[in-house]
Amino acid sequence: MDKAGIAAVDLFCGVGGLTKGLERAGIDVRLGVDIDKSCEYPYVQNNRADFLLASVDDVSGPHLNRFLWGSRYRLLAGCAPCQPFSTYSQKSQCETDKRWGLLLQFDRLVREMQPELVTMENVPRLADQEIYDEFVRSLRQQDFRVFQKVVNCADYGVPQMRHRLVLLASRLGDISLMVPTRQPDGYRTVREAIGALPSIGAGEADDGDPLHQACTLSPTNMKRIVVSKPGGSWRDWDDELVATCHRRATGKTYPSVYGRMVWDQPAPTMTTQFYGFGNGRFGHPEQHRAISLREGAILQSFPKNYGFVAPGRPISCKTIGRLIGNAVPVKLGQAIGRSIVKHVEMCG
Repeated sequence: MDKAGIAAVDLFCGVGGLTKGLERAGIDVRLGVDIDKSCEYPYVQNNRADFLLASVDDVSGPHLNRFLWGSRYRLLAGCAPCQPFSTYSQKSQCETDKRWGLLLQFDRLVREMQPELVTMENVPRLADQEIYDEFVRSLRQQDFRVFQKVVNCADYGVPQMRHRLVLLASRLGDISLMVPTRQPDGYRTVREAIGALPSIGAGEADDGDPLHQACTLSPTNMKRIVVSKPGGSWRDWDDELVATCHRRATGKTYPSVYGRMVWDQPAPTMTTQFYGFGNGRFGHPEQHRAISLREGAILQSFPKNYGFVAPGRPISCKTIGRLIGNAVPVKLGQAIGRSIVKHVEMCG
C-alpha cells in the first residue's frame, strides 16, 4: 500500500513489471500508459492501476496529473522502448527509428507535469547517446538531482544476468539506488527459479498452467539439443549438425546461440525471443526443449501466477514472448521503488 504518500504514473508500462515492483515497495501506481493493446489484460489483471491505451505522443501532463490528485508526492516512471538503443540494433536503424523521439516525449511530460520524482530504466547503451544527455540536462535544468547507474539485475534478486541503466531523479534532494541485496556468490539461479516446475516436452503445455508451454522443435533442432551441454554452444556439436551460417568465418563469432542454460547459475538476459532454442542460450538445462513462456516470465521475476492471457484465449508465443522479454524485471522495479520510498521518508 501507499507507505510514503507517493502516487505514480507508469509510461510505456507494458505488462506491468515496473508497476508490480513499485507496488510491492509501497508506491500507489494509479495509471499505466501503453500503445500496445495486448498489454491491457495482464496489466489490469495483475495490478491495482488503471490502464490507458494511448501513445505518449497523445497524452498531456495535465491529463496525467488528474490521476495523481491528492497525493503528497508524484512520480513519473517509465521505460521507453529500448530496441533503438539495444546492441541488437544496427546503427542505421538507431538513427532513423522514430522511437528515439519517445524519450523526448518523456521529457515533455516531465515539464508539463512537474512531478517531484522521476525514474527510468533502459538498456546501458542509451547512456552513450546524445538524446539521453539532453534528457538528463533537461532534468537538471528543472532542479532535479539525478542519479544514474548501470546495474546488474542479478544484484537485486533477479535470476538473470541483465544489465540495465537506472535513472532516479528528485526535486527533494540527492537520491540513489539502494545497495545490492545479492552478491555474485549468492545470485538466484535457474534451479532456484524454475527447477520445481513440471516437466514438459517440446511442443507441449502443462495442464495446470497453459503459459507453461514450450515451442516445437524441428527434427534437426531436436538432434541438436539432445547433444547440447549446459553452458555450451553449437561448437560442441558434430559437424553435420552445425548450421551453414556458423561454418562461415562471419558466423564463428556467434557462439551464444543453440545453448542450454546452467542450473546453478543465473539465466542469460531474456530477450523477446527467449522461447526459441536457436535464439540464444535458451535451452532448458536438462529437458530437450527451449524454456517455456512461464519459465521466461519467472526468470524476469514475475510471480508464478502472473496472468498474461485471459482464460480460454489463444496463447501466441511470439506475442507473449515479446511482452515478457521487454518487461522491466519485477525485482528491479521493487528495488527502484524501495529506493524512492526511503528517499522520500528521509527528505520528508
